[in-house]
Amino acid sequence: MKDAIRRRLERIADRHAEIERMLADPAVQARPERFRDLAVEFSRLDSVVREFAHHRDRERQLAAAHAMAGDPDPQVRVLAMQEISELDAAAAGGEAALQQLLAPPDPLDDHDVFLEIRAAAGGDEAAIFAGDLFRMYSRYAERRGWSVEILSESRGEHGGYREVISRIAGRGAYARLKFESGTHRVQRVPATESQGRIHTSTCTVAILPDTGEVESIEINPADLRIDTYRASGAGGQHVNKTDSAVRITHLPTGVVVECQDERSQHKNRSRAMTLLRARLLAAELDKASAAKARTRRLQVGTGDRSERIRTYNFPQGRLTDHRIELTLYRLDDLIDGNLDDVIDALAREHRAEELAEFE
Repeated sequence: MKDAIRRRLERIADRHAEIERMLADPAVQARPERFRDLAVEFSRLDSVVREFAHHRDRERQLAAAHAMAGDPDPQVRVLAMQEISELDAAAAGGEAALQQLLAPPDPLDDHDVFLEIRAAAGGDEAAIFAGDLFRMYSRYAERRGWSVEILSESRGEHGGYREVISRIAGRGAYARLKFESGTHRVQRVPATESQGRIHTSTCTVAILPDTGEVESIEINPADLRIDTYRASGAGGQHVNKTDSAVRITHLPTGVVVECQDERSQHKNRSRAMTLLRARLLAAELDKASAAKARTRRLQVGTGDRSERIRTYNFPQGRLTDHRIELTLYRLDDLIDGNLDDVIDALAREHRAEELAEFE
């Protein structure tokens, strides 16, 4: 364990003990608001302190086992080595648990998300790849019991999407998907390629937390231009007769959102406003963390072929996440929505970056 993390844990343990003494003080008990605030802080620190106590106990046991490993009796040495192996594994798990407890929680983690996928460089092949990415995330959502709802789509001429915007609802959706934002690159031989040459195309993915009315920034109605138009795509005769689709432009920032999935103009307008809030909030969050993000590996790109967070190489069956130098050779399984290994690795790296700030 790093010294900086240990020092922080020791400070937390000291504060926990201090609060425990204060809660037993009749003078504090006579002040309900003060007592309640201290009780909340005590409860928040308690799980960290308990896990740290277990960790220190394992360290003491390890020290004793290492001393036994030097015993002249061979049987004692064998028993000591077995105990050291078990305690090392337990200590590693305990340290990982402590790191997770110490990493500052993201208040947006439990929110639903808006998933936006846009074809970038590569023409028709980029649109087809956008469709592959949407299916990948949809299958991942299905495996986790989340719901996926398309809000707006623009189909590619040869399949896939030029753009697709959806809402994914489920517990922890933002926590699991927030590191997917950025430029995704595909390398493969298109079905239309007669010479068998590998083409490179890109799509951009954006994950926006759906905060609804809560935590959202205020929007002045005078700053909005709202246009209605006839929806395209599925929907029968209704979409050809009614201007149900809605486009909202936020004039100060130039942000434009559209929603055409619902037959009701009122519902489309409501959903477009929710998406607009999410986009503006995401812009504010990006602005607030820009200085910090410049030093981190989990930042996103812009859509150019040379800027990417991840590469999907079909001829080699390989997925590479360039931010954390992770390479997996089971692309078919990953593109089918089995993304936990990638997402877990990104989450671990994020926790490590957060903990590095203690130093």
